[in-house]
Amino acid sequence: MAERSWICRKCGFKKDLLSGYHYRCPKCHSPIDLWYDFEWRPSGWGIYRYRSMLPYTPLTSLGEGLTPLVVRELRGVKVWFKLEYLNPSGSFKDRGSVMALSLARSLNYGSVIEDSSGNTGISVALYAQAFGLKAEIIVPAAAPLGKKNLIKLFKAAIVEVEDRGRACEEALKRSKASNAFYVAHAWSPTYIEANKTIAYEAFEQGFRGDAIVVPIGSGGLLLGLYKGFSELVELNLIKDLPTIIGVQGVSARPVYEAIHGAVDIKGYSSIADGIMVPNPPRLSEIVNAITKAGGEVVLVDNNEIAQALRELINLGFIVEPTSAAALAALNKVINEGAGIREALIPLTGSGLKMIDDIVKLLSF
Repeated sequence: MAERSWICRKCGFKKDLLSGYHYRCPKCHSPIDLWYDFEWRPSGWGIYRYRSMLPYTPLTSLGEGLTPLVVRELRGVKVWFKLEYLNPSGSFKDRGSVMALSLARSLNYGSVIEDSSGNTGISVALYAQAFGLKAEIIVPAAAPLGKKNLIKLFKAAIVEVEDRGRACEEALKRSKASNAFYVAHAWSPTYIEANKTIAYEAFEQGFRGDAIVVPIGSGGLLLGLYKGFSELVELNLIKDLPTIIGVQGVSARPVYEAIHGAVDIKGYSSIADGIMVPNPPRLSEIVNAITKAGGEVVLVDNNEIAQALRELINLGFIVEPTSAAALAALNKVINEGAGIREALIPLTGSGLKMIDDIVKLLSF
């Protein structure tokens, strides 16, 4: 079997993949990556189709991946909508969860713990049930009620705390106390590896556009798309890396400020809970990816997100506000005359999980 290793690019730590689990470097506590050989031999369906491009093969499937790509012409731009909200639990997080929990099962863990504002928690709870693992999800009390109810539906224990920062602290503490597998989606390279399959699918579905517009929460989706398209360039399957336009809200903008410095911007972006992440652990990697892709970060507020959400629903896409943040950003870029011809937008999460909130939000 080919070598597969955990590797820290900062301090040089390296261990075999199955020697133990690391969501970050055990020596210097930096983000950790996975090293392995890959080759382009797509065969089969869903994420399993790209097993030759992944560090290991997922142990089971609930049908994640192979999401539709729907094209619409909007204000002179050809927009390719990748319907990630049609994954089994209603979000793109299922790609990472099937990989992460496959690893947990391979390493003989019996339980998993995760901190999440909603979508990852739902996804982890669903796949834990499928893998026969016990799950405990730590959520901010303000997370949408529909998402919390879904976590409970999948028989995961749910613990509510005051905010996302506290959720992370509590999950880490509980995982150490119980020797549970801490999924740590904001840190774990397994989610980045899984998310790159979105780029592969978009390529095979015909996307050859010049831009990707992607919401930034913890940054795993952006980093996965960057890695996926970079590998397609490396394999000479495409010529150029698309420009990456990252999207953040005006009230949570760490990547924007890492690039542009501190700014005083008024307004709120609280309705897009998936991008309300103040301290993404791979911040420098996100900035590097955007810079190398010749991209930018665009800030949007609640009003712009709500208008874009209405537009998406009118187009037939029942998505959550975080998905709409990407279209809101594209609308701003188009209005500023950026010259984009074709753009890929992953619609990250289903609006059905918070439909009551959406109905109230769009009652105008």
